Amino acid sequence: MSTLQPAGNYYDKYHTRNPLARYLMHGFLESFDALCKRTGVDEAIEVGCGEGELSMRLAADGIRVRASDIAADAVDEARKRAEAAGLSIDYSVRSLEQMQGTEVSPLVVCCEVLEHLDDPESGLRILESLTSRWLLVSVPREPIWRALNVMRGKYLGDFGNTPGHVNHWSARAFKSFIASRFEIVEQRNPLPWTMLLCRCR
Repeated sequence: MSTLQPAGNYYDKYHTRNPLARYLMHGFLESFDALCKRTGVDEAIEVGCGEGELSMRLAADGIRVRASDIAADAVDEARKRAEAAGLSIDYSVRSLEQMQGTEVSPLVVCCEVLEHLDDPESGLRILESLTSRWLLVSVPREPIWRALNVMRGKYLGDFGNTPGHVNHWSARAFKSFIASRFEIVEQRNPLPWTMLLCRCR
């Protein structure tokens, strides 16, 4: 069975016009920037880059970035946005499985990916093989994520579960899962996510 499911629904949460969603994304990005700065790295890999928002933020801070996603359309969009912003980022269309054993970086970023994996334990082992020091990872925080979807009238037939989400972690459960392979240095909880900065043991 494949570790990674196909990309599900596409929603550009980073550039939404919804005021509440913009407020929530501001909290996410503020936490992301703060944790990235704490690493002090000059090179990073992003797994599951989507349309490239996070890799562009890293590159804008002078970090050399290699980024990948399984969705070719998303990678094409990421390349266009990076070029328009004058940023040099090495984008590729690859699954997490295809990255195993190909490269290592002092920082690996994996945000909004693990909830899609059929085999998250295998995915975490691959992430461990890709980083020489730091892992920055985030997932939707349950059951808050689904509750917010229901409140906005989305995915009611699936009790608020976003299409493609096959893993559902509370903050405590996600921390325990990641701690099985990494030392957790800092936890942030921008609503409605859990975000962890981790260090290799």
